Amino acid sequence: MNSTPMPEPLRRAIHHLVSEGVQNCQEVLRYTEPDQAHTWKRMTLYRATDAADTMNMVAMLIAAYCQRTGMAADTLESYLQVGQQDLRSAGPQEEDRAHVAGLMGEELSYEAMRAPTNRMRYHRGQRQAEQAQQPEDDPGKLFTEAVLHGLKAKLCDDVDSLDSYLPPQMAAMARRVAEALEVPEPATA
Repeated sequence: MNSTPMPEPLRRAIHHLVSEGVQNCQEVLRYTEPDQAHTWKRMTLYRATDAADTMNMVAMLIAAYCQRTGMAADTLESYLQVGQQDLRSAGPQEEDRAHVAGLMGEELSYEAMRAPTNRMRYHRGQRQAEQAQQPEDDPGKLFTEAVLHGLKAKLCDDVDSLDSYLPPQMAAMARRVAEALEVPEPATA
């Protein structure tokens, strides 16, 4: 087994792309807020697909390097999990519609429920809808969202805007994240 570290130019390129992908993910979250009612459909789809494309670029860049350095094609295919790839150009599939039906509390036809993937996605949607009714969210998700919102606010130098679109608890956490990102002034002697 080869245990050489990732080459520095590749590592830096990956870090840049992942940062870009995270920023797109933060914007997906931002456009879900109530003050974005007029643009949420368009902008969440734009930013979600931008994030997916960026992360796909990360995977393909690493795969190209692995291919270049002699990785076996079947190993590379396994690592890329090619069986999980769905093309967006085909549009939403039956399992996506089943997931939405579960989220929205709608019934799913007997025929649609016969497919195991549809049943799984429908029940996942139902669980997510139930969780959305609970006042407290998962602390891990709250933390992740707060970090993303705080980072974006700090990068845009717009920390005060957090209070205008986030729930109070989330805004307070995001503000603390942004404050933790303050660059300390150099000590003077």
